[in-house]
This record gives sequence, structure tokens and C-alpha cells, in this order.
Amino acid sequence: MPLDNTIDRAISDIVLIVDDIPENLSLLHDALDESGYTVLVATNGESALQRARQSLPDVILLDALMPGMDGFEVARRLKADFTTQNIPIVFMTGLTETEHVVAAFAAGGADYVTKPIRPAEVLARIAAHMQNARQMKQARSALDAFGQATLAVRASDGKLVWQTPLSRKLLKDYFATGEEETPQRLLDWISDAEAARRDGREPTALLLADGNRRLLASFHDQTGDQEWLVVLREENDASAIESLIAAFRLTQREAEVLYWVTLGKTSKDIGDILGSSPRTVNKHLEHVFEKLGVETRTAAANLAMSKMRGA
Repeated sequence: MPLDNTIDRAISDIVLIVDDIPENLSLLHDALDESGYTVLVATNGESALQRARQSLPDVILLDALMPGMDGFEVARRLKADFTTQNIPIVFMTGLTETEHVVAAFAAGGADYVTKPIRPAEVLARIAAHMQNARQMKQARSALDAFGQATLAVRASDGKLVWQTPLSRKLLKDYFATGEEETPQRLLDWISDAEAARRDGREPTALLLADGNRRLLASFHDQTGDQEWLVVLREENDASAIESLIAAFRLTQREAEVLYWVTLGKTSKDIGDILGSSPRTVNKHLEHVFEKLGVETRTAAANLAMSKMRGA
């Protein structure tokens, strides 16, 4: 229907331009605006990251060389953030040497254009990436609506401000709280995770057990609206072990040992659970370490947790 198409276009066709040169911004803004795109601008790396997280543009035009945080670092941070990692980045650069082109792609760029900027070329490049970007956004929207439990908690007061239907169900099942209430245990964990992030440490996941079911909560960065994003995932012992087998090519018993390691069990505990001796458990762990390329239980557990939460 016409109204739906208009809304879809307004939401989908967003381009973020990141450049510290006003003349470039003006030239590109006018060309894109005349072509029907919604145009956002940023003049430095920090504002680019904030606008990208807040608005989720379909394509980012990114200047490679800027004062402070350069475009390569901006791209790396965008690709490391789950909210922005799927946005295609088109680098704008006057550097045509092979090493710089390679650096652009290594940082996560999908394409590049050279300076001086030629609007017709930029429009052609944008059009080439826009259709794929729109399809990816629709796919992510469908995942959020039907397959992923995501919630947002306001950083200032801990209020639950947004959640998907699946998130609402899981909170009720595991915390027995009201639909709009943030469980206190979840708030405490978010506070600890926020402190870890500020200290430069990777936040640990929250794991709750209910019989043979598990609820895994993963902490993500703050949005431009000052809200903390949390992704919930329900799993059971069998599905988690299968995921570890597939991810790391482990045997059934190696995967079982690794799984119980992620739950904080000692070798003696695991031996009791699996009917093996601690010595046998440690022998399985040696094989696990070798296959994962790690040297400690903590490193193995962290890597396994990242796979089980779909990282």
C-alpha cells in the first residue's frame, strides 16, 4: 500500500556521512537529499559512533582520515558493536595506495570511493549497497520480532523501557515479575556489567537455571538514548552441548566437560555429574584446550559462552 511504502522508505533509506570537511558534507548532503535519501551527518569519530547506534543507517559514508579517531578505527568499533556491525561502510579516501585500500577493507569497509568526491559515483555506490542493506534490516527486524529476546533498560533509573514479546515471556518465566518491571537481580547484574565495561573488562553473562533449562543474559553497549541493551537466550543442556560440538568439532564427552566448565563446575564436580574421575575430566579438558587454542579454563569458558550466546 502507498502509505506502507512511504513509511518503509523513510525508515530504510538512511545514509550517515562522516567527514570533518564542511565542503564535502555539503556536497554529499545535497546530492543524497535530492536523490530521496534521509541524510545524517557527523564531523568526528565519536559523534559518528553515537549517531550510528542511535539511528542505525543503512549505509555509512566514512572519511578515512580525520583528526582524533580516524575512519579505520571508527569502522572497527562499528563492526565490534552488535547494533551496528551489519551496516555497510563505504570509505571516502584520497589514499589510493594498495596498503590503504587493504586497510579499509580490513577495518570492515564494504567499498570505497576516492577524493575528490564525485557525487554521481557516490550515488551509484550507495544504490549498489542499499538494496542489500534494506534486506538485511528487514531480516534483523523479523529476528527481533519473532526469534530474539531483547530488552532495553534506562541507565538513569533502571526502568524497563522496551522489550520484545519473547523477552517479556522469559522475564515472567524466570523472574516472576510484572510485565513492565525490571527484576532486581537483572538490575544488579547490569550494574556489575556496566562497571566492568567502564573498567575495560568484558562483562560476564548472567546465567539462571530452572531445572534443565538455562536463561543466558548477554550485556551490550549503551545506545544513544542512554539505555542498556540486554539479549536473553533460553537453552537447555542438550542444545548447548550440541552447539559446542558444532562450533569446535568436539567429541560428545569433550563438549559435555566444556559445558559444565562454563557453569563454574570443578573437575571433581564434573566427574560426579558424568560418572568419571577428575583425572579423566582433566584429560578431556586438555583436548578441549588444544582444539579451542586456549590454555586456561577461564579462556575456554569465555570462548564457549560466546558461542552459546550466538556471538
